[in-house]
Amino acid sequence: MFFVSSNRWRIIALLMGYAALGHFNRVGITVAGAELFIPKYGISEYNMGWVYTALLIAYTLAMLPGGWLIDRIGSGRALAIFGVTMGTFAMLTGVAGWYTESPFPLLICLLVVRSLAGLCNAPLHPGAAHVVSGEMTPNRRATANGMVTAGAVVGISCCYPVFGWLMDTLDWQWAFIVGGSALVAYGLLWWLVAVPLLPRPQPPTQQSAASPETGNAPTAWSTLGDTTLWLLTFSYAGYGYFQYLFFYWMNYYFTKVLEVSNEDSRWATFWVVLAMGAGMALGGRGTDVLCHWLGTINGRRALVITGMGLGAVFGIVGVNVSGLFYVALCLAIAMGAVGMCEGVFWTTATDIGGKSGGRSGGLAGAFMNTGGNIGGLIAPILTPFLAEEIGWTGAIAVACIISGIGGLTWLLIRPPVDD
Repeated sequence: MFFVSSNRWRIIALLMGYAALGHFNRVGITVAGAELFIPKYGISEYNMGWVYTALLIAYTLAMLPGGWLIDRIGSGRALAIFGVTMGTFAMLTGVAGWYTESPFPLLICLLVVRSLAGLCNAPLHPGAAHVVSGEMTPNRRATANGMVTAGAVVGISCCYPVFGWLMDTLDWQWAFIVGGSALVAYGLLWWLVAVPLLPRPQPPTQQSAASPETGNAPTAWSTLGDTTLWLLTFSYAGYGYFQYLFFYWMNYYFTKVLEVSNEDSRWATFWVVLAMGAGMALGGRGTDVLCHWLGTINGRRALVITGMGLGAVFGIVGVNVSGLFYVALCLAIAMGAVGMCEGVFWTTATDIGGKSGGRSGGLAGAFMNTGGNIGGLIAPILTPFLAEEIGWTGAIAVACIISGIGGLTWLLIRPPVDD
């Protein structure tokens, strides 16, 4: 029993590292954008926003096919494919800089390469949540999901000082090469170490024989008509908008709006995003504890409404105080509070997918993440437009309001309850 439990947590640790490296390569471009592409190469803020959004658009379009792939070939194999392909396109981002440094050709190269990278990203979070759902007991799933998503945010927070240091030391092209190579290597490690430990999905014929009452594949796809899943997805879209605004524009906000140095901006952004990772880890465990005390429905509701509500309040406070320390402190509290909710979303999505014989956890998670990505892809391009019209304080306040609405949506959400 101890050996089995040890294997489970070893896989969770591997998923944390995978998520960290994946997001390091995904968000590192914002450091290059704020410090080089916009000021040095003359790519406008608006066009840079489209570079960020190109990955998210492709990521969103690939999400449902990615969820289907997870349920078809298994989350372990799908995650291995993610590591090798995403790492390759991260390296090609650097290669594009050797091809051209002229603004327009570089912009086109970045749009193409980042779009293809977005397609490869699709299996990461649905696949990780699918692994957690299959490996962990119900009273540990939110904890494990919170740990995995915390790993992702640790990767994001580290990319600001580490990717910036790589650019300063090696040049920006080599920074992408190093980051992408590490992800490819990790993908191969995952294939060798984790994939053999994970169960393979049953062929459709075996599934049908084993569970004739659940029907065939249409039953799995019918999960997408679940009202709770749609409400969950709407709420996660609000979460995604708030989260991605800060992921893609916070470094820029510090350097260009607050006019602090690149080094101070990198470290301020590091601590703010790291706070979100801490919130994810604490929120995952806190969810399991609250569900034990209050029941599944009330426990999850209480955590999300509180977390997204506090995120909205401290986000608004953060852009209305003076001094980098106080701004960063308030934004760190806001991101940490919102981060507490991440594990709840993924656990609830895979629970909904588990209602159809356990065969559509990947698809349900992918559908919810599609909503999060829709909110996330709007934020990078809408934010600079709103900033021009109502200022950066107003643009961030809009995100805070959206976060609050997303939290209140949980008054209508009823997560599945284990019998």
